Amino acid sequence: MTDTVDLSTTLGRLSLPNPIMVASGTFGYAREMQNIVDVSKLGGVLPKTITAEPRVGNAPWRTVETSGGLMNAIGLDNDGIDAFLEHHLPYLLTIGAPIVVSVAGRTEEDFVSLASRVGEKGVAAIELNLSCPNVSGGIDFGINPESCRKVVGATRAACDVPILAKLTPNVTRIAEVAQGAADGGADAVCLINTVLAMAIDWKKQKPILGNGMGGLSGPAIKPIALRCVHQVASAVDVPIIGIGGIATIDDVMQFLVAGASAVQIGTANYYDPTVSTRLIEQLPNALAELNASSVKEVVKTLKF
Repeated sequence: MTDTVDLSTTLGRLSLPNPIMVASGTFGYAREMQNIVDVSKLGGVLPKTITAEPRVGNAPWRTVETSGGLMNAIGLDNDGIDAFLEHHLPYLLTIGAPIVVSVAGRTEEDFVSLASRVGEKGVAAIELNLSCPNVSGGIDFGINPESCRKVVGATRAACDVPILAKLTPNVTRIAEVAQGAADGGADAVCLINTVLAMAIDWKKQKPILGNGMGGLSGPAIKPIALRCVHQVASAVDVPIIGIGGIATIDDVMQFLVAGASAVQIGTANYYDPTVSTRLIEQLPNALAELNASSVKEVVKTLKF
């Protein structure tokens, strides 16, 4: 069955061998996984988000487990773009999977500069992290449709590689922001980033996370992510990458049916690093259950 199934997927100008990607911040720089996972099989690898300058991130605690997932307030801890281009990207370009680089900036100019530098290096696409909830200014470009349109448009004009816009669920009307990204020329939108949340130590009467609040990910947010994917798929003509609590083949299929053309696996990588390649192996049989011979046939087939 596997030989007769087309697992490829297309997101604007970005073509992937299969729809199973790994989310930024949960897969390191792929080196950490090279002895555990056959990374060449993945539909796409997103290394840790990079910024213009090195960042030390937020004070501890940075992660807190919840009953349905994980909260984090890492704060975009990274070595900066110079170290990334010198030490990490050369290795990433040898692993055999499409590389999508996640970038985050404080200003529109930051995004343009980062995308321009990375876009010249042979990467498959650039993901604009417009939605990090645990850094100052982290979601400013992802909560207003016009701001989103402007930063996506400026970035697309500055580089030739496909542009993905990663959006926050912490808005009232996510479809309007997605429309802004589409109007700016985004090849796809990534839905969703983490949900703003917090944890409290009531005995100390203090927040547990050093940043006070952080982003909730994992199974707890999957229903929210599915809702966002459906809402955007119903209202905006733009390809979608679904993110949020995906750990099983049923999760993957739910996102495809809701309207996503690809998915990113995030929190599940922490407790099951081989989950992504296993999902790729399981995908043909799942498609067969819907009498489909390609991924494209099941995207946005939700019925009411």
